[in-house]
Amino acid sequence: MATIQLTVNGKQHTIEAQSDIPLLWAIRDKIGLKGTKYGCGIAQCGACMVVVNGQPTYSCVIPATAMTGQNIETIEAEGNPVKDALQEAWRELKVAQCGYCQSGQIMSAVGLVQKNRNPSREEIDSAMSGNVCRCASYNRIREGIEKACSELQK
Repeated sequence: MATIQLTVNGKQHTIEAQSDIPLLWAIRDKIGLKGTKYGCGIAQCGACMVVVNGQPTYSCVIPATAMTGQNIETIEAEGNPVKDALQEAWRELKVAQCGYCQSGQIMSAVGLVQKNRNPSREEIDSAMSGNVCRCASYNRIREGIEKACSELQK
């Protein structure tokens, strides 16, 4: 067992876990934040996406021990105007169908929009290419990002 220090959504957490525990399971099982989802376990679907120091990161394959000292943000984070605008756009446009991938989709979008408040469609598609939506809501996801960007520019 290892003692691991994590900063998740601005709060310090000290957990006891196997030294090779993936960040995803540390967040879900040790910290108790269930919004980040398990999809594939091989960094291919994006359901597990979190934002680490502003960069979208697959939490299913990165060891939690590698995240000591890093700023980790999950879908449950409060007070992030970019995430809030994206979530509002998602609700207004009814982006989600089954919803399973949506926390990962939103967190990838957070990483994009925090860096670029006016991304082109190509930039959106490129930034979101690491996320799979089984319901194929890609057009609505893109529209949600565009709507959120528009709102943030007001």
